[in-house]
Amino acid sequence: MKRQFKPYMIKKNLFLYGKPDSGCLTIKLFMKLLLLPVIFCGITAFAKAQDADKIIRTYFSGYEKKDWSIVASQLADDFTFTSPAPDDHIPLAVYKTKCWPQSQFIKKVDFVKIIQDGNSAFVIYNITTTDNKHLRNTEYYTFNNGKIRSIECFFGGTGAGYPTNAR
Repeated sequence: MKRQFKPYMIKKNLFLYGKPDSGCLTIKLFMKLLLLPVIFCGITAFAKAQDADKIIRTYFSGYEKKDWSIVASQLADDFTFTSPAPDDHIPLAVYKTKCWPQSQFIKKVDFVKIIQDGNSAFVIYNITTTDNKHLRNTEYYTFNNGKIRSIECFFGGTGAGYPTNAR
């Protein structure tokens, strides 16, 4: 006799006899297999967010420590920097020549907010200069292969933007 599927059979077998029906096991297995990619995507997204935060904080720690090798280790080979200074997508070599000398005036960087979305992030931070002046900037970052690919800097507050202009 051919066994017919009846919806109440799953409940009957599971609850009355304590043994799940083989159809029930198949459904449970199928549901678990569907949920695994969702869980892994969530873990991956969380890890990326942590990576962006870590990369940005490490990048600025190089400025605080006056150590170019720390800064450079966080930048992609095709890195570009843009700001109202005016800098329009300047490459790494020009960035080092033009912007790195500002590090001698940076005492501390305090992060107000780091918000990541995929391979990009917005950062709001306050800088305290070596002569205790303050400035605030917002920057937009893009990432590629765990490195900063680009930074677009938006000067805030008084518009000072960088330490030698701070008031």
